[in-house]
Amino acid sequence: MNKNLCVAVPAAALLLVLGQAPADAAAPSAYRPTSNPIIFVHGYNSSGSIWNTMAGRFRNDGWPASHLKQWSYDWRQSNATTAHQLANEIDSLLAATGASQVDVITHSMGGLSSRYYAKNLGGSSKIDAWVSLAGPNHGTDWANSCNDASCYEMRIGSTFLADLNSGDETPGTPRYATWWSPCDTIINPDSSVSLSGATNTRTACLGHNAVTTDSTVYAQTRDMVDS
Repeated sequence: MNKNLCVAVPAAALLLVLGQAPADAAAPSAYRPTSNPIIFVHGYNSSGSIWNTMAGRFRNDGWPASHLKQWSYDWRQSNATTAHQLANEIDSLLAATGASQVDVITHSMGGLSSRYYAKNLGGSSKIDAWVSLAGPNHGTDWANSCNDASCYEMRIGSTFLADLNSGDETPGTPRYATWWSPCDTIINPDSSVSLSGATNTRTACLGHNAVTTDSTVYAQTRDMVDS
C-alpha cells in the first residue's frame, strides 16, 4: 500500500464515519408545548384499538396520553350521526387539554364522518391537520357487499358522497393529507382516497389495516400533523 496516496473523503461521509450528523440534519419530529391533541377516528367494523400501535408511537415521541384520544363509536350508523358525536368528542378534548384546535387522524370510513364534521358542522375551524389513511373518500365497490347505513354511504355514487364531495373537497383552513396503498383490496378504486386540495401520498404495498401500523406511514403522519 502506498502511504503517500491520499483519498478525498466527502465531508458528509467523514461525519458519518466519525459518528456525527451534519449540524443541519433534521431532528425527528417530537411533541412540543404547541402540539395539538390528536383524536383518532376508526373505520367500518373497527374500534379505537386499531390505533394502539400508532398511538404508542406518538407516546414514545413525547405526546402525553391526555393528548391522544382513541375514540370508538357505532360504525353501523350513518356517518352524519357519527359526525355529530365526533363534534362532542372534539369539544371535550379541547376543553380537557386547553387547546384551541385538534389534529384528526382517520382510517378508512373514519374519514367520511370527520369530513362531514369539517364541512357541515363548523368543524373546520377546530381542526389544524386532518389525515385520511386508506379512506373511501369517493366510494368503494367493496361497500356493495354490506348493508349498514354507513355502508350505503360508502358506495360509489351515493347521495352522501355526492353531497360531501360537492364544491370544495377540502374546505376551510385545515391542512388535509391522504395516504393510499396500491395493494389495498378494500378501497377500490385506489384513486378514491385522494382529495383535491390535499397532499396525497402513495404508500408501499400495504394492506388496508397495515397503513395504521406501518412505521413509514406513522413517521410521515407525525411530521405532517406536527409541522
